[in-house]
Parts: sequence; structure tokens; C-alpha cells
Amino acid sequence: MNIYTLLGEKTRQCLQALYQLEADDSLLQLQKTKKEFEGDLTLVVFPFVKAARKSPVATAEEIGSWLLQHTPELSSYNVIKGFLNLSVSTSYWLQALQEMSRDDDFGILKTGDSAPLVMIEYSSPNTNKPLHLGHIRNNLLGYSLNRIVSA
Repeated sequence: MNIYTLLGEKTRQCLQALYQLEADDSLLQLQKTKKEFEGDLTLVVFPFVKAARKSPVATAEEIGSWLLQHTPELSSYNVIKGFLNLSVSTSYWLQALQEMSRDDDFGILKTGDSAPLVMIEYSSPNTNKPLHLGHIRNNLLGYSLNRIVSA
């Protein structure tokens, strides 16, 4: 399960437990944390302030504390104004990388309706003429493009 899905589910559970709030996808705003702040993912807390009847900082502190207690994938959190910055534990990242390395088809998109089959035609040098560096360049470019499209 990817981290966005996992934290989305845990946040829904948290909001239900703390504020009896049924949060739909439009309320949950989970995004990458900006580089100048500590954390991996940021949860925007402003949509929950009305249900919590508290300040954005107090609401974020409550949600962060609940998530940290109930989500072993999180290592820490910090609150900046109405934003809850969550740090994902190193063990989660290691487990995710191990799962990716075990999957032989990781990163390869299967052909279907959402990903139609594509044919890439690239260099086929004339064997009646001498080969030169341009032929090799075009072969490598075509092969690279083929690998990119197949991923």
C-alpha cells in the first residue's frame, strides 16, 4: 500500500475518532512537504478546524499526536501554523524499497486501454555502406526511447 493511501485511511480514522467527522477525498489534502520544512508529507488542517472547534495549531497537534500513536509508519510530526508535517519512518521506506526490488515488473506499465501499444522504429543502417558514429548514436537513442516508453 502506498504511503498516501495509508495515511489517508489513518487520517479518516483519526477524524472519526476525535471529531466524529466523515472526511471525503476533497477534505484530505496530503502533499509533499516543502523543502524548507522538516517532514516528508504535509496534511493541511484548515478543513477540520470548524469540526474541531479549536485553533489550527491545536487541531494539528491533536491529529499529529493521534496519528503518531496509531501509525507505526510515522516517526515524528511537527506543526507549522495550520499545516501538519509528517515524517515517515526509515523502516517504512526500507520495506517499500524491498518490495519494489522483489517485483520484476516494477515500473513497467502493462498495455491496455489506459496504455495502448506503441511501436517505435529506429535506425536500421544500410549494410552496403560503411557504419559510422551517427549510426551508433541513432541506435542508442532509439533503444533508450524504447526502454523509456516500455516503463
